[in-house]
Amino acid sequence: QVQLVESGGGLVSAGGSLRLSCAGSGRSFSSYSMGWFRQAPGKEREFVAAMDENGAKISYEDSVKGRFTISRDNAKNTVYLQMNSLKPEDTAVYYCNADGTAWGQGTQVTVVS
Repeated sequence: QVQLVESGGGLVSAGGSLRLSCAGSGRSFSSYSMGWFRQAPGKEREFVAAMDENGAKISYEDSVKGRFTISRDNAKNTVYLQMNSLKPEDTAVYYCNADGTAWGQGTQVTVVS
């Protein structure tokens, strides 16, 4: 099973940007559809963005459309989430997911007003 490690989280002011990275192990990374999810304190984990293995199908949760961009570099076994125009309500632990099964440990994103 693929192992996933997220990085790039941090503390940022509202309106700022962050780029999250998710590095995967294994030679099958390019065959996995990849997704980003987030979980705010006291809330359930929710979908943020997803991309199929070819990068041809991309979807976003409505509140992040136009602000977040998911991308992947299969040569580096890495998927990214570029987050712009961040809002305090984007504060959460962000997780990447492979094929709906494997999860990373999460990276904290905190947006202050």
